Amino acid sequence: MSRIGRMPVVIPDGVRVELDGARVRIQGPRGALERTFPPEIKILYGDGRLTVERPSDAPSVRALHGMTRALLNNMVLGVSKGFERMLEVEGVGYRPDLDGETLVLYVGYSHPVRVPPPEGIRFEVDARARTIKITGRDKELVGQLAADIRKIRPPEPYKGKGIRYQGERVRRKAGKAGKVA
Repeated sequence: MSRIGRMPVVIPDGVRVELDGARVRIQGPRGALERTFPPEIKILYGDGRLTVERPSDAPSVRALHGMTRALLNNMVLGVSKGFERMLEVEGVGYRPDLDGETLVLYVGYSHPVRVPPPEGIRFEVDARARTIKITGRDKELVGQLAADIRKIRPPEPYKGKGIRYQGERVRRKAGKAGKVA
């Protein structure tokens, strides 16, 4: 049995769960999330907790057991607390900005790069610290958006300029060794 798959997902106060076969809808203070799971996995709701059961030990079903429980847990945490991801903008002249809800990045291109937020996502920018905070209820969407923003100008290894995750260490290279005046 999967150790993660066996653990029940505790539903906090203020969160409602609706089961419709393989379709799960979870509503909370931060909004609602809906997802369809594979029909091989059985999801049960009772006593303020969600449990995931698998009917057999087939490798394909075993692979879905722990993942289904983790996705349900992320949905519950997302609608109750939410998720956030922090990015840092490093480099001379590089800066993030907000234009209404849209994130505007000045990162060394001839034009500013505009990133409109998807539904359920908010950007917060600290211009002095040059950080971008991405918040939302869907963990998968928050993480993917952070990766897409980082991909606009990934950190380069010589000067470390670019967009990086907060706390990310960039491996630096030495540069040209034969530079003598």
